[in-house]
Amino acid sequence: MRKHVRAVRDGVEDTVFPHSDRVPKTPASMIGERLGEMARRTGHSYYLLAAFPRGDRAGFAVNCLATNWPQEIIDFYEDADLFYCCKLVNRLKRSVMPVFCDKAPFESTAANQENPGLVKLFRTHGLKNTFAFTLHDADLRQYIFAFSGDRAKASRDEAMAQVFLAMEFLEMFSQDYPVERPSESLSNREIECLRWSAAGKSSEEIAIILDLSSHTVVGYLKSAMRKLDSVNRMQAVARAFRYRLL
Repeated sequence: MRKHVRAVRDGVEDTVFPHSDRVPKTPASMIGERLGEMARRTGHSYYLLAAFPRGDRAGFAVNCLATNWPQEIIDFYEDADLFYCCKLVNRLKRSVMPVFCDKAPFESTAANQENPGLVKLFRTHGLKNTFAFTLHDADLRQYIFAFSGDRAKASRDEAMAQVFLAMEFLEMFSQDYPVERPSESLSNREIECLRWSAAGKSSEEIAIILDLSSHTVVGYLKSAMRKLDSVNRMQAVARAFRYRLL
């Protein structure tokens, strides 16, 4: 199981997940205190801060940055691997507005993946209703803020205030999470070849467009794949998009 840092504050444990590319400089207790304050302002008991799941970073463990969820739920949800396809994330993909979910928001959208045990576990610990929204920081990294408890839907003014507090939080703490970059810089030609590959062009077609030999194009693409630690062109293109190279 992935290691994480837990800090006890007012009898409640906050969990911050350190990654090789997402190691927070700010103490876990400070991050948890700020997020805890935001949760309490709207009468919620729990908070979750996560990177928005995308491409080859879809799981809960790799995206969860900080939460005060009970450890039992964290362990269960890491194993269930439902975060990227849960109802809450699905709704946030289709709206720029905050959403309120009162019916198993962290359960999968697929009928064949419904898990009554998971729903019961969340409700047993008091995560009945969830208010959530997405924000991006100055580097355009997208985050999910989710606040859970048993309170009813927040008013418009409460929701607006909560979103603004989250913006202030990102302004203060997002610098703790460095921008993801490939291990080596890609050349302009490598990026050009990836861009045309993303457009569906074959090596031969890219060679004609860029006035190169197909052998040279293949060489550029292989070099780009190596630098992006990818096993094929599709994965290289996905990672190039994630690194905002395309």
